[in-house]
Amino acid sequence: MSTGANTPSESQLIEVVATDANPAALWQPVQGPETTDLLSHLELSREAQTQLVAEATTILARCIPPTTAPDDKTGLVTGYVQSGKTLSFTTVAALARDNAYRVVIVVAGTSVPLSVQSRDRLLKDLRTQTRDDRKWRHFHNPKANSRTRTSIEDTLAEWNDETVPPSERQTVLITVMKNHTHLNSLIQLLGMLQLHGVPALVIDDEADQAGLNNQVNESAQSTTYARLLALRNSLPHHTFLQYTATPQAPLLINLIDALSPDFAEVLTPGADYFGGYDFFIEHPELVRTIPAADIPTDQNELSSPPESLIEALKVFVLGVASGLVLSDGRGNRSMMIHPSQTTAPHSQYQYWIVQVIENWKALLDRPEGSAEREEVIADFQSAYDDLHATSPDLPTFQELSRRLLHALRRTSIHEVNASRGKTPQIGWRDTYAHILVGGQAMDRGFTVEGLTVTYMPRGLGVGNADTVQQRARFFGYKRQFCGFCRVYLEPSVRAAYRVYVEHEEDIRTRLATHAQTGRPLVEWKRAFFLDTALRPTRNSVLQLPYMQAAISDDWYAPKSPHETQDAVSENRATVAAFVDRVTWAEDAGHAQRTQPQRHHVGQVTLRSIYEELLTKMRVVHPRDSQKYTGMLLQVGSFLANHPEATATVYHMSGGVLRERELNVENEIPQLFQGKNPRVGEVIYPGDRAIKSDAGLTVQIHRLRVLKPAAAGSAQEEVAADVPALAVWVPAEMERDWLVQQHDQLGQ
Repeated sequence: MSTGANTPSESQLIEVVATDANPAALWQPVQGPETTDLLSHLELSREAQTQLVAEATTILARCIPPTTAPDDKTGLVTGYVQSGKTLSFTTVAALARDNAYRVVIVVAGTSVPLSVQSRDRLLKDLRTQTRDDRKWRHFHNPKANSRTRTSIEDTLAEWNDETVPPSERQTVLITVMKNHTHLNSLIQLLGMLQLHGVPALVIDDEADQAGLNNQVNESAQSTTYARLLALRNSLPHHTFLQYTATPQAPLLINLIDALSPDFAEVLTPGADYFGGYDFFIEHPELVRTIPAADIPTDQNELSSPPESLIEALKVFVLGVASGLVLSDGRGNRSMMIHPSQTTAPHSQYQYWIVQVIENWKALLDRPEGSAEREEVIADFQSAYDDLHATSPDLPTFQELSRRLLHALRRTSIHEVNASRGKTPQIGWRDTYAHILVGGQAMDRGFTVEGLTVTYMPRGLGVGNADTVQQRARFFGYKRQFCGFCRVYLEPSVRAAYRVYVEHEEDIRTRLATHAQTGRPLVEWKRAFFLDTALRPTRNSVLQLPYMQAAISDDWYAPKSPHETQDAVSENRATVAAFVDRVTWAEDAGHAQRTQPQRHHVGQVTLRSIYEELLTKMRVVHPRDSQKYTGMLLQVGSFLANHPEATATVYHMSGGVLRERELNVENEIPQLFQGKNPRVGEVIYPGDRAIKSDAGLTVQIHRLRVLKPAAAGSAQEEVAADVPALAVWVPAEMERDWLVQQHDQLGQ
């Protein structure tokens, strides 16, 4: 390829190449001075720096190369909540500059505070306000005017001017709020520019929010979604990177949607990250259940602050006092109270908190030895014992009691919502401790500095998994002070977080495993574990249905095993090969059974039947395949934890063909032969009873499929020797799953 003005430097060559480490790589980015300088200014260990650059390189290598013909691609990058996604895309942006991308656009924040927060973090890490070399030309929410157009044109022109040293060329950096008005201005501006051959990178922060089409089921386009499509159409040569901690919606939208990702990469958090697994699996003692009596409902109106809230306040204030003793109040300590999505309850909780704290301050300000003062201090003893149990290095109770009044004086209380017209911004440097009361404004993307105590009496709502997870502002880089953390949750929410952790780890593992294959994401099966108490995301952005279920002490039985001749032929070969490897015996039963009621039975390992039979069967029809895929998830999960498990397999009727007639919907209404006789002495208990008392049971049926009988005519055969598997899944293998069938994902 050319090594002219479009390359990072005159001595570097950008190659289009896939490597063993990254088989899906379109090219191999090189680390240059921008990335190296970024790392030198970050307070990260050498190991963390290496990981950060390695993941950024992997991501950029899957983007459209800067020196190839114009094209576009969509990528999904998923990390944990508050685990460093902003730093990841900042590093990707730096690496993009090193590799001759001329334009980087960051779409971030659906509110002014969130947009400013993201912009300021990006500019701080890129040091645009403090460095002297001017490598970036930054525009925030730019307007479509001649002045801005000229500035960008002049900046881009130098990339084509061979007399300009590569080190002096500037990269255009645009930060824009995820708001249709600001996006429209940017689209108009880009329309004024000649961008053919200009490699660009678009980063959509919190990509599952606002930008997806929430009118897809109305055959329309929501405004922000339409703006994002128009933005992409303005850039002939670009990659659109979607960053999020909750990837359910981007993964489950229709594969033909322009925002459906072509590839996905999973970010690894740093060693100090303390997230869902830590809180709900490793350290559940940090999580408390709010009693039902303390949760406001229409039937349980609260007239005074609940005891659990006062307990949480005591734990927080002691943590603040400890910070004053141990670190002279450097940094921040914060408490978040999340009572409701609506704003009215926020004022009530804020009022209670102000009253409690002012009362404590007044009593603690009384002379030493006074009964009221000593009584208040004594009230903190149980909270101290609680905190000391998880923070062994906590200063003594006597030391902290002397600082309680100081801790209260240095605590600011904020109502964080837009009830007064706009969401307030927190002055983190104004004082050491903050108590924030709010709802949706403190959900997605909102960072609470030094958050230690969370009190959340609100329930699940509609139970969207991604929404519940985005409320987890208590996740973050806080391992060094995790013993001070407490999370108080409504019972159903606590249970939801517990099961969400398993879902999150499962989906991350499946995405990471698929990424290693190098295959496009369209081939990734939309199937993962998710508790049926939760929905994956809002239905408004999903065009295709999904199935959520779990099979427990029940049968999976297909209705359309005859769906395609190709699948029937492949399944016939798969079954024949498996049957040849099993040692069969005659199944015991009543002597008067007919031949179709006499079966062969074998004992096999669960691994062999899973790998050599179940996973190799092609189940084509969506009615069958979604449930079959879910069943495979359950069996595979059980096998991973019980590698020595065994299974029972039956060759029904010894392999003799059994006739089954289709109904008007072209389905086999009943695969199983029934009980015989229905009354009196049982000669044959029915196919459903043909199973082992323990473990998985698989029945192999061989069918002759017939069309429905028509009056006065012979029955017509649809297909002969059609294999069909019926699978009994015992309760010990129960696990909730979600499967979505796409035409492109046929098994």
